[in-house]
Amino acid sequence: MIKKFLENLDNIITPRDVLFLGLTLILFYLLRLPSLIEPYWYGDEGIYQVIGMAMNQGRVLYGEIWDNKPPVLYIIYALFNGDLFSVRFLSLIFGGLSVVVFFMLSKKLFKNQLSIYVSTFFYSIIFATPFLEGNIANSENFMLLPIISAFYLIYSTKEKTRLLTTFAAGIMISLAFLTKIVALFDFAALFITVLALRFYDEISFSKRKLKKTIRKIVFGFEQEAVLLIAFLSPVLLTAFYFLLMGVFPDFYRAVFSQNVGYVGHGNYLFFPMGFLYLKVLLLLFSILIILKYRKIFGAPGVLILTWLSFSIFNAMFSQRPYTHYLLVLLPSFSLFLGYILENKKLLAFTLPLAVILISVISLNFKFYSKIIPYYSNYLNFMMDKKSLEKYQSFFDRITPRDYEISRFIQAKTRDHEGIFLWSDSGQIYALSNKLPPGRYIVSYHITFYKEAINETKKALDRVRPKYIIQTKEGREVANFLDNYELRYKIGNVRIYERQS
Repeated sequence: MIKKFLENLDNIITPRDVLFLGLTLILFYLLRLPSLIEPYWYGDEGIYQVIGMAMNQGRVLYGEIWDNKPPVLYIIYALFNGDLFSVRFLSLIFGGLSVVVFFMLSKKLFKNQLSIYVSTFFYSIIFATPFLEGNIANSENFMLLPIISAFYLIYSTKEKTRLLTTFAAGIMISLAFLTKIVALFDFAALFITVLALRFYDEISFSKRKLKKTIRKIVFGFEQEAVLLIAFLSPVLLTAFYFLLMGVFPDFYRAVFSQNVGYVGHGNYLFFPMGFLYLKVLLLLFSILIILKYRKIFGAPGVLILTWLSFSIFNAMFSQRPYTHYLLVLLPSFSLFLGYILENKKLLAFTLPLAVILISVISLNFKFYSKIIPYYSNYLNFMMDKKSLEKYQSFFDRITPRDYEISRFIQAKTRDHEGIFLWSDSGQIYALSNKLPPGRYIVSYHITFYKEAINETKKALDRVRPKYIIQTKEGREVANFLDNYELRYKIGNVRIYERQS
């Protein structure tokens, strides 16, 4: 079996492909290398680190330590006890593997070598640099490999192994979903792609043939059923685990229900979710156009345009301008660039579409623009031309302050003595090797949830941390300062010490 696989691989991959892929991977790793030594500065990573540490010390996710994402990302951080270098190194490996699988998918979709190389190179370079925050070990960085793998499995499947590879693809997408729930849209794109490709020659929207088309789809649903079962199985097993742990309501609130309010706030248009409904209508219209004109677009076009449509919807789902949200759009957009080069006859359609997409994305998102200074900062630091403090300040001016606070905590507390941060810099806990008294790590979580202040106050009364450290203003902090007295200041940071 292995010999046959290698023989097939030889037929697919040429020496020129090996050279191209090798050089692309080397460049990818070189561009991503500076991320390995970045300081603890990114707030979301700080939260993930603390959760990873807490899980390793026996705390139950969601019930005893809190954030609002599915569990896979936290499990990854827990595997390395929140060590950021290790997690970023794993992100580097995932990124490199995703480049390889993306290249293999491009080989399946395109005949023109230029299309294959341009799309792969574009994907690799953008993902390697901080342009879309590829340097951050966030959910999106770990999602892309299983998502791209799922599309590759579906498009390259043989009839004999169709159901097996479909099941594997469903598991892949499910793992991505359990990393961040927006992978649901990649699953939807994959599901429609499977449907469209399987009935590529039979789907008809004419009145005369519509009933026959629906009947064929309904009674020939085995591949889609396998995909759905494979997708749901890990999700249901995960839900069952948290049910056994007694924290299913917390799990459901964190992963699902809270995100409804989060999405509704950004999509207000005349009424909550109004803008989202408009985007859903545009998405449905796009899918109908793709299915209706599938013979013009071709099978590769059906996959790419369907995935691209859902990816745009995905990136703009919450209507928030966070840069890393665009990472979910990167694979399908990169393939779309290859598709433009591959299909010259469709330039009248694809080029204007590309211009519109780039314009919409540019108007709605912020890109990381300090690419050259980012690498210059790294090189100057490595060559001892820049001090540690200035190197850290490049990422965020408060980063040196966070390190100074952590040194204070390490000097002034013993292992068993706790602290409480009124701060948005959760990474201070990780730097100090401490955990929060309750389940909430950062102040904006405490102010967001109605019960969080009372719950946190009870946790402080139980744990009695030695210090309360306030790095940001907020009248709510007064709820926690009974029996604490201001003793130290580090710049604008107030440090309160317990009196008895």
